[in-house]
Formats: sequence, structure tokens, C-alpha cells
Amino acid sequence: MGKNHPNVDKYVESRVRALESLLLEKGILPADAVDRVIQRYDPDYKRRLLGDSRAALAELGVEFDMLRVVENTPAVHNMVVCTLCSCYPWVVMGLPPTWYKMPAYRSRAVAEPRKVLGEFGVDVPQSREIRVWDSSAELRYMVLPEPPAGSEHLDEAGLVPLISRDALIGVAEVRLAPPRG
Repeated sequence: MGKNHPNVDKYVESRVRALESLLLEKGILPADAVDRVIQRYDPDYKRRLLGDSRAALAELGVEFDMLRVVENTPAVHNMVVCTLCSCYPWVVMGLPPTWYKMPAYRSRAVAEPRKVLGEFGVDVPQSREIRVWDSSAELRYMVLPEPPAGSEHLDEAGLVPLISRDALIGVAEVRLAPPRG
């Protein structure tokens, strides 16, 4: 939360971390659910995930029949919102970010998605279509982000740490870590 959204109140951040810890401790939120999904992004699994998310997740022992995965491509950028409340696939992605539940995001993501994405630091050229997916109580969405340019040499273990929750919502791009020096 802190580095991606520096304006989040420290009290809210500490409560979210405490709640997440409690959910992990009680076994309600599997700590590795997102990692297990991401680790299976080989071409065959990717095809199954995009075609039948429920069955693909069941292969990992995750029972969640309300998820549809949409893929970012060079021609299409996807982003997820819930305009009615804050429906979110927490079983797979953990707790939603605070901003995801805010009325400003929920309304503006639909009305002006390119501008909202720009505010998150994602510059989507006019030539690239933006699709906004509205989650509901019956169906949730997750974005399969594009691999970053220059990542062709990375294996799954190298790619997994680069994928953020925000990228799975579609408001961030996956980027290679800057070189340390």
C-alpha cells in the first residue's frame, strides 16, 4: 500500500495489515493463493485459465467458481471495477486495496478509464482499446497482465515477484525491477 499509494492513512494501512494477518492466521485466506495461480502461467495453463477459470483454479486446489480471467494484449488493456459495491476475488487475490472500494474509483473507472489509468501511472495510447469489466456478486474478474518487455529470459520464478495485485486489477503494468547499483 505505502509505496504505490502514499496518501493512504497509516491507521487504515495498519488495520488492513492486521485484518490480513488474522485471515491468514485463521486459515480463511490462503497465503499462497495468488502465487500458485501465477506460477501456473505456462502456455497450456494460460489457455485453460482464460477458457475456464474455475477448472484451472481447481487444479491448484482453489475452489472459486465466480472468476473470469481477461488477458491484456498489445491491442487491449483490461481493468476491473465493481460499480455497485466492491466485489473482488479475495479468495484468489487477497484483500482488495482501499481505493478499489472508494466511490471515486468505482464511478470514474467506467466514465474515464484512460484518465484513471494515467493517475495510476499507466499510459495507454489512444490506439489501444480499454475494456472495463464490472464485477458483481455472481462474477468477478482478474486481469492476466502482459509480461514486461525484456522479460523473455525470465522463468516463472523470475516473473512471479514482478506481478502485483494492482496489475491483476489492471491499474498497473508489470515492469522489470530497476537494476540495483
